[in-house]
Amino acid sequence: MTSPRPDGPWAEPPAQGEAIKVAEGVLWMRLPLPMKLDHVNVYALDDGDGWTVVDTGMSSNKTRRIWEQLMAGPLGGKPVRRVVVTHHHPDHIGNAGWFQSEHGAELVTTRTAWLFARMLTLDVQESWPEETLAFYRSAGMDPAIYDARVAERPFNFSDTVYPMPLGLTRIKQGDVLRMGGRDWDIHIGNGHAPEHATFWSRDDNLVITGDQILSSISPNIGVYATEPMADPVAEWLEACERLAPLTRADQLALGGHKLPFLGLPHRVAQLIDNHHGALARLLDHLDEPRTAAECFAPLFKRKIGGGEYGLALVEAVAHVNHLYHLGQVDRSRRADGAWLYQRKG
Repeated sequence: MTSPRPDGPWAEPPAQGEAIKVAEGVLWMRLPLPMKLDHVNVYALDDGDGWTVVDTGMSSNKTRRIWEQLMAGPLGGKPVRRVVVTHHHPDHIGNAGWFQSEHGAELVTTRTAWLFARMLTLDVQESWPEETLAFYRSAGMDPAIYDARVAERPFNFSDTVYPMPLGLTRIKQGDVLRMGGRDWDIHIGNGHAPEHATFWSRDDNLVITGDQILSSISPNIGVYATEPMADPVAEWLEACERLAPLTRADQLALGGHKLPFLGLPHRVAQLIDNHHGALARLLDHLDEPRTAAECFAPLFKRKIGGGEYGLALVEAVAHVNHLYHLGQVDRSRRADGAWLYQRKG
């Protein structure tokens, strides 16, 4: 096990199968992901007779082998009695069902996170739903990428999430959860994922932020075919503005990706400002009518590769939706089904 530097944050993550002690009774571990963002952070909190694990990684035999290494090594062979999940995305909830089914762990998460994850794992599609294809066309997806997607079997949530049995312990805004010898206030975020749980220690300076607040990247905020007129940008901004008064400079933020960090008040303000700046650039960009897929440049200010295209597209839709809901842009349907957005004159 690696010891922390005395000044707090760490320059390097824990090696595979190892842990870094970030505070008394709190371990930081990392699991691999098969994508451009190639890792997810998970945490273990010592409850004396067992562990509470926060987030679980994406479901795969490889990930579960790493978990077995961690349980035998840094976790010292003590049982994982409870799994706390911040939100429903596969890299966070992917092995929760395995911990429940194979290790008898209690699953603790928000109702919406559990409902989304269970619904999506059961909704297996062998061919693309027409609603999804229509959504891609409405966003102006690059025709070559569209054709390549249509030719492949669609991604299914169940590909990367272990079967989830019935049963959870629900947490909600204002609850207090005891884990790792601390009482944690639960505050609910939104935007990146609906009803995303964050945990604020009453007893020291730790905050488990999940993906609501990250150190060096902005959380993906996307719109999908399940709710094509959603406005997650508004939900994310509201949540961050509500969480901002809880932040202190001395808090150590334990995020779902990248490195733990200090300076939470500055980072929350920076993320909010970055989104307002992106929306202002986008509005200028929409002096000419454009599809969501034609809005990458003002939003991301860099070239988007094939591996990032899908997440960039759903984030672009989220931002044009936000301007549309604010009444700052109009939209009209192009002959091929794509929405064209333009600033109101």
